[in-house]
Amino acid sequence: MRTRVRGWRWRPNPLRRRSDVVEAWTVLVIAVLLLVGAPLAGLAAARWAHAEARSAAAGLRAERRQIEAEVVGRASQALPTAHGGQESTYRATVRWAERPGERARTATARVPGGTRTGDVVPVWLDSRDRPVPAPPDGTAVREHAVAVGVCATGGAVAVVLLGHAVVRRAATRRRLAEWEREWALTEPEWSRRGV
Repeated sequence: MRTRVRGWRWRPNPLRRRSDVVEAWTVLVIAVLLLVGAPLAGLAAARWAHAEARSAAAGLRAERRQIEAEVVGRASQALPTAHGGQESTYRATVRWAERPGERARTATARVPGGTRTGDVVPVWLDSRDRPVPAPPDGTAVREHAVAVGVCATGGAVAVVLLGHAVVRRAATRRRLAEWEREWALTEPEWSRRGV
């Protein structure tokens, strides 16, 4: 029958070695890093990513402009696609005029699924009047920040666990070397070879 004595690495006893103390402290540090450090790293990364994504989205909104365009036909028979958790869209030919009496322009742009010919839809244009995707909204920015935070937390956990494995391996090697040295001193007495 096997009996476990809790906390034996922390209490002075003749069986405790220096490597046992190092391993006990390492486990404590690892627990603190996993429970406090990794979530804080994820939170810091998420806050940074949110600020960067919000700034990038504001920059895109400043560079692009939204107009109202009329759908004049489908550009292809391709199936609708979803982008970044948004509703499904498909490519269609749209026509718009910036001002009344101005010559109408035509281009291919993504329009919401279920749009029919003749419907008026919002289309985003770049500085060269080419249709471009809409800038990320607040939901996309938050989703990006959460994804970066989760990845940073996972990365921090992986680094901490890898560090723990390295320290544990080094402690085990040291412990085995200590046992070898002690056995080299004790073995002759047990086997009576040296006598």
